[in-house]
Amino acid sequence: MIWYTALVLAVAGERLAELAVARRNTRWSLARGGTEAGGGHYPAMVVLHTGLLAGCLAEAHYADRPFLPVPGWTMAAVVVAAQALRWWCITTLGPRWNTRVIVVPGLPLVTGGPYRWLRHPNYVAVAAEGIALPLVHGAWVTAMVFTLLNAALMAVRIHCEDEALARLPAAEARA
Repeated sequence: MIWYTALVLAVAGERLAELAVARRNTRWSLARGGTEAGGGHYPAMVVLHTGLLAGCLAEAHYADRPFLPVPGWTMAAVVVAAQALRWWCITTLGPRWNTRVIVVPGLPLVTGGPYRWLRHPNYVAVAAEGIALPLVHGAWVTAMVFTLLNAALMAVRIHCEDEALARLPAAEARA
């Protein structure tokens, strides 16, 4: 259980690093006339993601979930792959990446990196991590609850992003 706690804490550390990048990128975006859309769902997202981390540890410990090597190591590999995809998204978007929905006018839509194949690759990483991290140590209730709540939240979030991008002039949205 000690190594699983270390893994969950490492993911928490990664999330804190994301927040630091997001704060810097928010300043960058706002300085260039960026506007935020859909800020109302952001607190729910923070609570959900914090709950994922807490739920992983609580369920594995209090429900005495065993570590099963084959699914555990497989899910650990998925967690690592999700982190790689997430940081590929962050580096591809550069200062435009954010945990909030902020659109900077005059910038073209990013179509490189993972965005070449997927419209919302970061959410693929979030979904994969939300299933895999709990299942590393058998926390199937946490995986199920997070996945259901995350699906509802992502429906709101993706709609919000798509609407914000649709408000860009046609030439910017096509670029």
